[in-house]
Amino acid sequence: MRISRLIPFLLLLASVACARVDVRPSGVETDRTAPLYPDYRDVTVPVNIAPLNFYYTDPDGRRFETRFSAGGASRTFRGREVMWAPKAWKKLLAAAAGGDIRVESAYESPSGPVRFAWTLHVSEDPVDPYLTYRLIEPGFEVWDDLEIVERDLTSFATRPISDWRNTENKCMNCHVHTQGRGDLSLFYLRGQGGGAILNRGGALRKLNLRGPGMISSTVYGEIHPAGRFGVFSTNVIVPGMHPFGNRRMEVFDTASDLCVADFDANRMLTFPETAREDVFETFPVFSADGRSVYYCAATARQLPAQVEEMKYSLVRIPFDPETGTLGAPADTLWSGPAHDASVCHPKASPDGRWLLFTVAAYGTFPINHRECDLALMDLRTGELVDMDAVNADKSDTYHSWSSNSRWFVFASKRGDGMFGRPWFCHVSADGTLSKPFLLPQKDPHFYDSMLRSFNVPDLGDAPVGFDARQIGRVWREMPAESFE
Repeated sequence: MRISRLIPFLLLLASVACARVDVRPSGVETDRTAPLYPDYRDVTVPVNIAPLNFYYTDPDGRRFETRFSAGGASRTFRGREVMWAPKAWKKLLAAAAGGDIRVESAYESPSGPVRFAWTLHVSEDPVDPYLTYRLIEPGFEVWDDLEIVERDLTSFATRPISDWRNTENKCMNCHVHTQGRGDLSLFYLRGQGGGAILNRGGALRKLNLRGPGMISSTVYGEIHPAGRFGVFSTNVIVPGMHPFGNRRMEVFDTASDLCVADFDANRMLTFPETAREDVFETFPVFSADGRSVYYCAATARQLPAQVEEMKYSLVRIPFDPETGTLGAPADTLWSGPAHDASVCHPKASPDGRWLLFTVAAYGTFPINHRECDLALMDLRTGELVDMDAVNADKSDTYHSWSSNSRWFVFASKRGDGMFGRPWFCHVSADGTLSKPFLLPQKDPHFYDSMLRSFNVPDLGDAPVGFDARQIGRVWREMPAESFE
């Protein structure tokens, strides 16, 4: 059966979705083939990361012993759970910076002693210390108890920067920093009283980013490094459900264009080149120098009948940072039709060297496509880097860069196939990629009972200058500024 036989869903999405259909998993299926969880064996970690706590997965094992050694110092743990005191962990990281921590594991099983050794490579490249993400229920319930959280990656501290308690359960999504800057970010509160919440230097504004003639308000986009302009897509988004395969929910655009917001003049700029009815454009972002825009484009099709034929290409178009105008011509960097695939979510590294994006079989909503993988382009050569060390057999997408361009984080459903989790990968100067590691938690069993996904993880070099209570006041008391 083809996707063309979609059943229309209950509601038209404003962005990623805000529908109430209570479908909770009856249990959490987890991957426990590794001897420890999370599986931190032979990963590369930043020198400033929080403790990598874990537990051994053999239910019949006993007398567990784990020995860490680096720089002439050692530490031994006894027991199934390995949980570090923060000071001792930071001391170990400092001793091993630029080198390895050797780990020796041993325990007794019914079939005899089990012993194995592994390493943790500690990179001297720090990761941006703050990560924001939206916590949502997976599948089709994506509204109840919705919140955007900021996590300190050097510890286990978290705080909500927007939540249902202060906004009467409004849909909220897509918190993105500009090149990892904590003082320049934007996210959306959807529905009545909402708007795009712009943070520039700690000053908050609520914006109605829809001008005359636009097909919708803005949906996906990014702020220019200079802060005056933002580039966005406007999308008419339709969800659909079908009872077969591993793509039970499909989301697609029936129309989409590009536009630029001038935050200083409160005006929206549109352009004939990116407002054609025969081409769908989406997911625009700026280049590192702010002089180009990368986006995804596909030839319009009859939808939903031809949704499997929607093959988006990766495109670059000139941008004038003085006037906010998109130029010409548009240059196709990677053709979707030529590769029989579809590109989503391009993200340029802040140093201008790399372009990270996702590739799925078709369409623009790869989070529900198990075949979706990350792809990394070297912008100096236009060639793709081998990503076999990074990708898994489940959806890998929603990625962002650390401000030093040495780390990226992405959401992956690897393991249970249902819950998106944040994974981190190191990129060396020559493009060598490390084995990804899962966001560490204080309780190593945290993910076993966590029934929400981490959506759109985004790195920041500093905390954002607001919290959920301030966002509640903005929602209740601040009128949305109009754009013309």
